Amino acid sequence: MTNIPTDLKYTKDHEWAKKEGDIVTVGITDFAQNSLGDIVYVELPSVGENLDKEATFGVVESIKSASDLFSPLSGEVTEVNEELSDSPDLLNQDAYSNWILKIKINDQSEFDSLLSASDYEPLCQE
Repeated sequence: MTNIPTDLKYTKDHEWAKKEGDIVTVGITDFAQNSLGDIVYVELPSVGENLDKEATFGVVESIKSASDLFSPLSGEVTEVNEELSDSPDLLNQDAYSNWILKIKINDQSEFDSLLSASDYEPLCQE
């Protein structure tokens, strides 16, 4: 059973988002890390980089494949999880406590338009 916390928002590309004020923390979902298998590399964006909603901001590589990461929101990267550079497998251990980046968002309505846990769940059963 895939873990889908109800306090987070989701994208159809299997990223999760958690908002605190105007900062949104982003990572990959439990379904994504499970589908990828053993994660061996994470390409992180630069702090200060401006991202557009649904634009590629990095890559997650596993033994099986490589997958682009897509920004769920527009905004400026305020922080990246440097621990993933040395230990990308943290995403396999706990996809929700090991975030990838934090974004200062430009538009609150973009966050509101992300999927709820109940809307996201059917995407994990395909």
